[in-house]
Amino acid sequence: MGKTWVHTALEVSSRFLLDVRVGPRTLEMAKELMASVAWCGVADDAPLLLVDDHLPYPRAALEVFGAIRHRRRHSGRGRCKHPDLKLPSGLWLGVVKKIRSPTGTLLAVQTRALFGRKKDLRERIVELGIGTQINTSHLERLNGTMRGQQARLLRRSQSVSRVEDHLQWSLWLWRDFYNWIHPHGSLQARTPAMAHGVSDHAWSVAETSLIPCMWIPGSASCGPRSVKNS
Repeated sequence: MGKTWVHTALEVSSRFLLDVRVGPRTLEMAKELMASVAWCGVADDAPLLLVDDHLPYPRAALEVFGAIRHRRRHSGRGRCKHPDLKLPSGLWLGVVKKIRSPTGTLLAVQTRALFGRKKDLRERIVELGIGTQINTSHLERLNGTMRGQQARLLRRSQSVSRVEDHLQWSLWLWRDFYNWIHPHGSLQARTPAMAHGVSDHAWSVAETSLIPCMWIPGSASCGPRSVKNS
């Protein structure tokens, strides 16, 4: 499909897949992904964003979560300075950068705190139980699971999607299966929806088919906010 990418947003503690989107690696797509995270309210509970070194992510985070800051003048005269955006206090952003050789071999992994102190980010990561350093390992593991269960994503397959919309719909359906139906061993045989606190049981396929709003195109599609019994 050329330069089409699969973009994912994951709530790591519960393994709840917030959104998966198909499209180019652009600022607009990064903003849509960040908006999904904001819409699902994740930044209110765990104000920590861990991303790769894709250049649009910092700007997308500022435009989605940032507040307008009016900078002060150094003197009482002259025009007011142009306002800019600043992330709210307590919202942190960590970046993972992988250094590869011209042949694609991984040489090193660099991490940095783009917003917030690196020490604070590490403490928050340990508190959440998702590691000890800034990392995107859980998201990489999810991408491996997605490729293993979605024939459309295989590099050499007769099931490849030649239409971007077909791949998008397929991945949205798989996301709902992943979140609501399939129990995970790392979650003590619970589904991500159960670990996330929006369901008290593993759903059946018939139950998910009764709620088409769970995968409306263009929405964050994280499902009902407080589903206990269906």
